[in-house]
Amino acid sequence: MKRIVIFASGGGSNAENLIKFFHNSDNASVIQVLCNNPHAKVLDRAKRLQVSAFSFNKIAFTKTNDVLNILKAAKPDLIVLAGFLWKFPENILNAFPNRVINVHPALLPKFGGKGMYGMHVHEAVVKNKETETGITIHYVNEHYDEGAIIFQASCKVSPTDTPQDVASKIHELEMKHFPEVVESLLLQQE
Repeated sequence: MKRIVIFASGGGSNAENLIKFFHNSDNASVIQVLCNNPHAKVLDRAKRLQVSAFSFNKIAFTKTNDVLNILKAAKPDLIVLAGFLWKFPENILNAFPNRVINVHPALLPKFGGKGMYGMHVHEAVVKNKETETGITIHYVNEHYDEGAIIFQASCKVSPTDTPQDVASKIHELEMKHFPEVVESLLLQQE
């Protein structure tokens, strides 16, 4: 059975979707949710779904090996960032090469980089009068949103769409494709 650890920072709708997707799977399960915000709703969602969940601070993540040691003990086959906002430290990336992935709410390389997350991305898409946007699932490296692209899915943006409209379209793409891509990557590890 493949083991998935999710990192999240906020509400956790993607994390919940992944947990539910793999709940009755014979191939994989979400074994842990780690969060950098002790007040994030994702922690409540994970606990409600009976998945181990806890938060950590910046020192534990970037200055010590505390989070790395938690991951080593968990032995994940894949680390999935689902709305996680901090840059991943090299000590974790080096310990889990090509096993850390992220979903980004735009078609990278457009609208990526530091500060480009959530509504910031959707506002930029509307402001730039884009006719198309989407999601990018990519490997995580030492730079924001620059890892190798695994998968992209797109949707149309109409001239009357608000950032909230775009967010809704992106959410649909994430709910549909993210679990399938995670499952596909795990199956490729066989």
